[in-house]
Amino acid sequence: MARRGQPPAGARRGAPRDRRRGGDRPEDVLSALARTVREVETALKRGGRATPATRTKFQAAALLLREERARVRADESTGERQRTERLKRLDEIAKTLAMTAVRDQALLALLAEDAVVSDEARSLRGEVLRRAGIVTEPEPAPAPVEAPAAPAKPRVVPQSVVSRQLANPFLAPDFSAARPSAPRPSPLAGWELLGPLLRSFERAGGGASACMTLPAPSSRTAPGGRELMPHQARLVAAAAAGHRTFLLADEPGLGKTAQALLAAEAADAYPLLVVVPNVVKTNWVREAGLWSPHRAATVIHGNGDTIDGFADIVVVNYEVLDRHVGWLGDFRFRGMVVDEAHFIKNKSSQRSQHVLELSQRIREFTARPLLMALTGTPLINDIEDFLAIWQFLGWIDATKPLGDLMDALTATGLTPADPGFYPAARSSVVDRGIVRRRKVDVAADIPARRIADLPVELDGAAGRSIRAAERELARRMVARYETALANRRSGALVEGVDHDLVRQVARWEQKDAAEAKSGDNVFGMMRRIGQAKAHLAADYAAQLARSAGKVVFFAKHVDVMDAAEETFTAQGVRFSSIRGDQTSAVRQRNIDAFVNDPEVAVAVCSLTAAGVGINLQVASNIVLAELSWTAAEQTQAIDRSHRIGQDQPVTAWRIIAAQTIDARIAELIDSKAGLAAQALDGSDEEVGSSADVQHAALVALLTEALSSDPAYA
Repeated sequence: MARRGQPPAGARRGAPRDRRRGGDRPEDVLSALARTVREVETALKRGGRATPATRTKFQAAALLLREERARVRADESTGERQRTERLKRLDEIAKTLAMTAVRDQALLALLAEDAVVSDEARSLRGEVLRRAGIVTEPEPAPAPVEAPAAPAKPRVVPQSVVSRQLANPFLAPDFSAARPSAPRPSPLAGWELLGPLLRSFERAGGGASACMTLPAPSSRTAPGGRELMPHQARLVAAAAAGHRTFLLADEPGLGKTAQALLAAEAADAYPLLVVVPNVVKTNWVREAGLWSPHRAATVIHGNGDTIDGFADIVVVNYEVLDRHVGWLGDFRFRGMVVDEAHFIKNKSSQRSQHVLELSQRIREFTARPLLMALTGTPLINDIEDFLAIWQFLGWIDATKPLGDLMDALTATGLTPADPGFYPAARSSVVDRGIVRRRKVDVAADIPARRIADLPVELDGAAGRSIRAAERELARRMVARYETALANRRSGALVEGVDHDLVRQVARWEQKDAAEAKSGDNVFGMMRRIGQAKAHLAADYAAQLARSAGKVVFFAKHVDVMDAAEETFTAQGVRFSSIRGDQTSAVRQRNIDAFVNDPEVAVAVCSLTAAGVGINLQVASNIVLAELSWTAAEQTQAIDRSHRIGQDQPVTAWRIIAAQTIDARIAELIDSKAGLAAQALDGSDEEVGSSADVQHAALVALLTEALSSDPAYA
């Protein structure tokens, strides 16, 4: 594989040259390449997870494939027919290699643009070529990478940040806790310790603790009066007691966001920097409003023109971190949270380097900052994935344990040569702040079934188009309202909004939308919102599948299901598709694949076709990519997993397009769900229908548009 910014192996410039004995013998190369790919495929079928040796062989095969394809295309000495035949054989081998990679995320990572080619893979490539009768000239050693004289970072500094800096020109570092001037001597100083620390986790038995000891909480009430679940309160109590570094690896659905926000409150870790994937950054601000209502939170979008430089909580997504790392490093944060921390596992990637740089800057300014890594999947490919997270937390540097961890290892009185070192070393690391709880472990803490809303921002052209269509729909209804008002009142003045007329106009619009085949009506708008959310919802479902096991993904429209399946395919996530146009045999075969095959991670389901009559209790996480029009339809979908045989609490993650009619409809569905519950309990209230929700959404849209007009205030 080529490193980013370098020509791929096999390109003319810089490619290793080979001399073929007895002339060009491509069949030998193809045979050797096919044999190598078969060996990888056989190893995975036999052992399941890719070993380091299998990954090396896979990467060598990828190198050879790319080189041979480039050579065949550039070879003008062969005829077109022969060249086409060779490329066809190479494509068949490439297809086998790609299908093999889908079996293991570790192999997919080796196909990434920034994947580093190991020395072992290069050596094996040469060995395979030699077996094929090709003499290769040794590759020149890569030139040492010199650190640039100045970091090539865009220096974006939002104006509100400049204002904050001017308001606090004499802000000084926090020296409240003295740092040792030099490392304390340790009998372990001459030992290589990072490898043994990693192996201590590989060697751990099934009964080994994966969670530090947490204190009993004195209270479970959060600021603002919200109630914490017991397992959440214990982590917050640890922060209140002075603990400052956490690898919080709870399963999804156990409230890691709330725990991080309340730990920051307990540690007074403000201003707080939160680095997150794009899909959850809006949700972080929403959660901050719920759990830390007296703290201002702001999100960095693009160049940061709209952020509040005086906010207590600053949320930034990985994708724009490179533009802002300069001023963020000077902002004097007293705490930092990294959500989905497995995103930084590759320490050579740019985003990992930025995160590590920022945590180092924070530790230089604040003696004991709060540092939290949140992930339900601390390990994706290999045990080495721990290293970047541990370095972010300040437990290690690139070569050795640091500070408290080194002291704890020294206190064991053991070295890696002693048999008891490994369990003691693992315990020392866990005690630094590893917290891991599963749903099944805290089932008594959480409801058996719950709905968690995940608001997302619709950026780009699609988001702008949807918001413009919503404004046009409101404008059209306002014009209709004004015409009806003028005709009915004969020009008489009316104070405020005529709510009876608003409801009548909404009914007219609803009728027109039901009869229309296209246009910017409420039905078309909801479909476009679903299409815009499809990738974000699928990306979140893929994250859930990697961290918590099987996921059921529900959508209303076929094109949303198609877009989601494209995302899963691109990310190497295997899925089953359950749709209304399938025969009963195909439908049952896909259900069985999801239920019985451990490699099938996601069931992509039609909300109408798969919402009833099937059992999917093998999954406890559901993603609702599109909203239904009724609470009953939503409940039916959730009940595919929440049914007899389910031994874990079920969480339905509802993806909501923020600042659109999608959010209004979610609120209306919830209100109708409460109405339905009252009716089932014997109330005289009428249970709401889908038409009720559609009408209420149009009423809300028109009422808001009229209320913002001074003429109706």
